[in-house]
Formats: sequence, structure tokens, C-alpha cells
Amino acid sequence: MAEITVGASRYLVSASEKAGAWTAVATRADTGERFGVECTGETEAAATARLKEWLAWQDEHTRALAALQRVQHDYHRSVAASAFAGPAAGLEAEGRQKESLDFVEAARQQLDQVRARRPG
Repeated sequence: MAEITVGASRYLVSASEKAGAWTAVATRADTGERFGVECTGETEAAATARLKEWLAWQDEHTRALAALQRVQHDYHRSVAASAFAGPAAGLEAEGRQKESLDFVEAARQQLDQVRARRPG
């Protein structure tokens, strides 16, 4: 059993062999709960490496999703704030909305890129 840290999380990774195939699993070090997927391989090292790769991807995915949710929240706040803006502030509010929407699109594209790299 190996302990690894991915992002801010620590995991205990273990592998077992059955009928010539190895399966690696992770448990959260802080709670002891299973986390993630099972990864198989022809060797213990291969199964463990695949699991570590998946855990790293999952951490990146979680961060990209959180970033998208933050900028979406900011965008929604800018839309709501512009509803109460007077005519003089209308162009400024429209500019903030456009900028916020650009941030949303960039974060969505980043999340799509991360998802495209999901380990098999």
C-alpha cells in the first residue's frame, strides 16, 4: 500500500492480483472511504500507475469545474447588477457582462480540454 498526495488530497493506493490481472484502488487517507475508479493492469505497477494518472486527472477536472462555476457565478451577478443600473451605467454594465461571458467561455473551453484528456 502506498500513500500519495494529489492536489490537496491524500490517498492510500493498494493493488491486488486475481487470476493474473492486477486491480488498483484508492481510499481517502482522511476518511478511509474508497475514491474513484478501479484500474487494472498486467502488473501491479501498471495498475497503480493507471490509477495515479486517473487521480491526477480527477484533481485537474475538479479544479477546472470549480473555476467554471466561479466565473458563471460572477457572470450571473453582473447580469443581475445590470438590471438595476441606470441609463448612464448601461454601457459600462454591458461591458462587464461581455467580459464576464468571455471568462465563462474560456473556463468552459479549459474544462472541455481537461475532459478530452480523461484517462481510459
